[in-house]
Amino acid sequence: MLREVTALRYVTPLREGGSLPGVVEADDLGTYVVKFRGAGQGPKALVAEVISGELARRLGLPVPDLAVVHLDPIVARAEPDEEVQELIKASAGANLGMDFLPGSLGYDPNAHPVDPALASRVVAFDAFVENVDRSWRNPNLLIWHNALWMIDHGATLYFHHNWPRAESVVHRAYRWDDHVLKPYATALATEGPALAERLTPALLSEVLDLVPDEWLDDGDRDAYWSHLSRRAEQPEAWLP
Repeated sequence: MLREVTALRYVTPLREGGSLPGVVEADDLGTYVVKFRGAGQGPKALVAEVISGELARRLGLPVPDLAVVHLDPIVARAEPDEEVQELIKASAGANLGMDFLPGSLGYDPNAHPVDPALASRVVAFDAFVENVDRSWRNPNLLIWHNALWMIDHGATLYFHHNWPRAESVVHRAYRWDDHVLKPYATALATEGPALAERLTPALLSEVLDLVPDEWLDDGDRDAYWSHLSRRAEQPEAWLP
C-alpha cells in the first residue's frame, strides 16, 4: 500500500502545469506536491502517476516517494485564491502526493549530463508507458542532491482515455525524437531489453494493486493489467 496521510495546510500553488498542483503540509510532518482529483485531468492522471511512478521505482529508477493525501474541503477556508478554493472543494477524499524535494533544480540537458545507462533506462521506461511529456520543452526531471529525479507521470498511459480503442494500440511504437535524454541514451541496445525483461505480469499486478479503488471504475484494474501485460510481451514493437 502507498503511505496515507491527511492534508493539514495548503501552502502554495505550482502554476507550471495545467492541473494546478499545490504544495501541501500533512499530518506526518511531511510536505508534498499534490495532484488533485478535482483538476481537469480527473482521477485518470492520478492513476497514471501511481502505476508509472511505482513501476519506475521497482525498476530501480529515481522517483520521489508517493502517498495518498486525504483532503478535507475545510482546508479551503484559509486559501484566498478562489480558483484554488474551488479546486480543493472539488477534491475531497484521496488525492496523489509526491514528496516535495526542497532546493531541487529543473533539469537542463546542457548543464546536467546523464549516465548513458540511466538515460537509456529512462527512455525505455518512457517508451513502455508511452510518456509524451519528457521533451526538452518540458523534461519533468529534477536535479536534487546532484542526482536525477523523475517526476510528473500524469500524461503516461494515454490509452486509458479511450478504452474502446486501447486494444488497437497495445503495441504502438514510441515516438522519441524530442525526448530530452535522447542524446545521452547511447546504451539502449542493452539497457532497453534488460528493462523489458523485468516487466512481468506479477510486477504489473503488484503495482496495480496500489491504485486506490475510488480512482477506478469497475473492471479498470483488470483492463490496465491486460493492456500492459500484452504490451510487455512485445518490447520489439515499442523499444526505440
